[in-house]
Amino acid sequence: MATTMTTTTTGVRAPLALIGTGALALTAVELLNPGYDPLSETLSRYVHGTAGLLLPAGLLAVAAASAVLAARLRGTGRTAVGLWAAGILVAGLFPADPPGHHHRPSLSELVHGNAAFLAFAALPAAALLLRRTLTAARPRLRTALNALTLVSLLGTAALAVLLADVMDGGPSLGLLGAPTPLGLVERLVLAADFGWVAVALLATATGGRGRRA
Repeated sequence: MATTMTTTTTGVRAPLALIGTGALALTAVELLNPGYDPLSETLSRYVHGTAGLLLPAGLLAVAAASAVLAARLRGTGRTAVGLWAAGILVAGLFPADPPGHHHRPSLSELVHGNAAFLAFAALPAAALLLRRTLTAARPRLRTALNALTLVSLLGTAALAVLLADVMDGGPSLGLLGAPTPLGLVERLVLAADFGWVAVALLATATGGRGRRA
């Protein structure tokens, strides 16, 4: 399926700064809440901890940067990036429940969870659809784009399996009685996804046109 990409050499610094701001916000809320277990607890729960507003602020910053990327694209790839941006936006606006509420979710939790699921599914789809287009536009970024795409794809698949385990009572997938590593895998996927958006923004800032994936 053809995907056309329009590119520009300007306007990259601001969305890259937003990606960096989002990553720093999520890192800060992690460091400010040592009582949470990063191995098993997803970042979404940190909204109820110290400086919890940093979490939605970080997600909204990444959503804004992703919307800029979507605006630079055309075709199916643009739709997938737009779905990722929308999912991150909604997940930031609707907070997750506190830890331990998996089996009795609130409406906000349901909206948050479904939006996050949409975002996690859409990003690797976008990365696959745009792989050839972006690497053709900027071949030097091929290795980074391919690596981030692979981590996002495999990590998202693992995340789905681990989430199903947790929802089913877990930790059947934990090692030696350890909790299911849902939180750890989520952080790896988020790092890969944020990184992919940043590199894709750089690829669309080469000038000229790239075509098809």
